[in-house]
Amino acid sequence: MEAVFFDMDGLLVDTERVWLEVETEVMAGLGGQWTPEHQTHLVGGSMERTVGYMLAVSGSSVSPAQVRESMITGMVARLAGGVRVMPGADELLEALRDEGVPVALVTSSLPEIADAVLKSVGRDRFDAIVTAGDVVRPKPDPEPYLTAARLLGAEPVHSVVLEDSPTGVAAATAAGCAVVAVPSLLPIEAAPGRLVVPSLTEVTVATLRAHVPV
Repeated sequence: MEAVFFDMDGLLVDTERVWLEVETEVMAGLGGQWTPEHQTHLVGGSMERTVGYMLAVSGSSVSPAQVRESMITGMVARLAGGVRVMPGADELLEALRDEGVPVALVTSSLPEIADAVLKSVGRDRFDAIVTAGDVVRPKPDPEPYLTAARLLGAEPVHSVVLEDSPTGVAAATAAGCAVVAVPSLLPIEAAPGRLVVPSLTEVTVATLRAHVPV
């Protein structure tokens, strides 16, 4: 195992509820309504996808740039108060550090939002960080994970990705990485090269090593 890649929202930190709050608030400003069902269409996706979907649902003539800025401002403001790390995440990060395994954070979130989260989690816990600002094609394209592998000098086939969404799993699989999925808002089925567990508390370094093809 040459590297481990962590997704952020819903996997490393409990931010899906924060996204729902901000999306609901911004949608109200657009004159529309937002529900948890709407949110499921966007899990693991990019800000551009979110903004486009919200404008389509609301029928608003507000510019995408304005909606984007409202989303960023709302998320950063809420995350400034701190963020809850998902159960088992701290322990797994420490165990990987103790064993000298390189770790990267790979998120579809914008740099501003990732920075707000990392103020709570700790930027120094990651050997590389890849956000939406570092790639041309976001998840489900493999570019984010291929970028992380390149930054760490790791082969994707010898790396493990921890993800919570079908979009992220698709990106990791397309990159050629082994996947450990911890589903959050949407179900994820087990598949060859993919282990599905209910919580990071059930994941150890040994679990990850055993999941990498020999």
